[in-house]
Order: sequence, then C-alpha cells, then structure tokens
Amino acid sequence: MKICLETIIVDDERLARNALRSLLEEIAEIHIIGEADSVDSGLRLIKATQPDLIFLDIQLAGETGFDLLEKAGTDAGIIFVTAYDEFALRAFEVNALDYLLKPVTQPRLRVTIDKILVKSKENLKNARSLDYDDSIFLMLTNKHIFLRIDTIVYITASKDYTEVYLNDGRKGLTNKPMQEWEIRLPDKHFCRIHRSTLVNLNYIARLEEYFNNSFQVYLKGMEKPFTMSRRYAAAIRNRMW
Repeated sequence: MKICLETIIVDDERLARNALRSLLEEIAEIHIIGEADSVDSGLRLIKATQPDLIFLDIQLAGETGFDLLEKAGTDAGIIFVTAYDEFALRAFEVNALDYLLKPVTQPRLRVTIDKILVKSKENLKNARSLDYDDSIFLMLTNKHIFLRIDTIVYITASKDYTEVYLNDGRKGLTNKPMQEWEIRLPDKHFCRIHRSTLVNLNYIARLEEYFNNSFQVYLKGMEKPFTMSRRYAAAIRNRMW
C-alpha cells in the first residue's frame, strides 16, 4: 500500500532546514511541499498547503513551535526537531508524533517515519467507506475543494499520486493513493478496468470486443476509450448486470 506524506519543514536556521531536507528526500514516502523560517511564515504555509506532516523546530526567532501550533490548529502530524531536550514532555503533551534531537541522523529519522507509516496504513484500512452521494474535502492540484463522489468519472494512477477526472471536464492531481480510492469508493459504483484505472460504472456508455480477448471501454463524454482485459470486463459485467 503506497503512501505519500506531504511534508513541510519549519525552522529558523537555513542550514538546519537544508540538512533535514536532504535526509527526508532520501525517503520515498515523503514529499516536501514547503519550508518556513518563523511562526508567521509557518502559519501561512500550513494554511496554504494543509500538510500531512510538520517537522517543527521549537525555538523560532523569539517565538516557539508551540506558539505556531496554538495559532494553526492543524491536524497534521507534528515531529519536533530541536537542539534542546528539556521540551520533550511538553512536546508529547501536544500529541507530537516524535521528538528528534539535532543533529538528526538518517537511521533515527527512518525509525520515526516507519512508525508513522504503520499508523497511516492502519488508519487507511479503517477509513470509512464512502457513499455515492458523499462529498470529501481534499486538495486537487494545489486547491482545496469539496468533491462529490458522484461527479468522478474515472481515476488513474500517476506515480505517487492519482489523477481524478470529473464530469464537468475538470481534472486534477491528489496525493491519495489508488489503494485508498479502491478501499473507500463504493464498489457498487466503481470498478477497476486496469491495474492503474478506476471508473465510475454509471459513466460507462458501452463495451466493445477488441484484439487478443481484450475489450474497449467507452465512457460518456469521453472520445478515447480505455482498453481492458477479459478478466476486468467480466468483473464489470458482474456488477452492471
């Protein structure tokens, strides 16, 4: 189950940010989407990006990381990164996921990320299934929107992301993995037609036999069809008829 965690770094020391970024960039499940060097810039960045994880220094140019958290009210996971160990108790009182002392090493960082990934995968498995008339709040190509499930025509995998195509012609990238979509979308209405493609059955116009026991799937409003194997075609027919 592939997970990509959108991450920001908040530290008032440029060298410290660079060092941590270098370590995080070696971890495939981490996607760094921004940096900040103060409480004010950190607050703006959190509001703009809604990250999954925040690596947060405690001492921030006369203010503290705790000040930032009080103002931000974020649901992101917090990992404190600091040169001081006397704030550890308070860090865990605000439900920090971990408390790393500088200089951070790759093995210690890997332990932290592995713990977070295990929890993320458990949360994904336990995520509530969506109904067809539900709406979800998510970031789609750097813009937060309320997305109605019944407006999704199809979803395709795009490296660590997925691309969502809507019935009004819009499309956009999101960091939700294909596995999460498949687990949460109502299987009465959505089905895989390929390893990397999910379609809304209500938008299937027709199926046509193609070469080598494959089929072409024509979606309403889409000129170019998808090609799928006979095995996937059987699964769709079982759900549609």
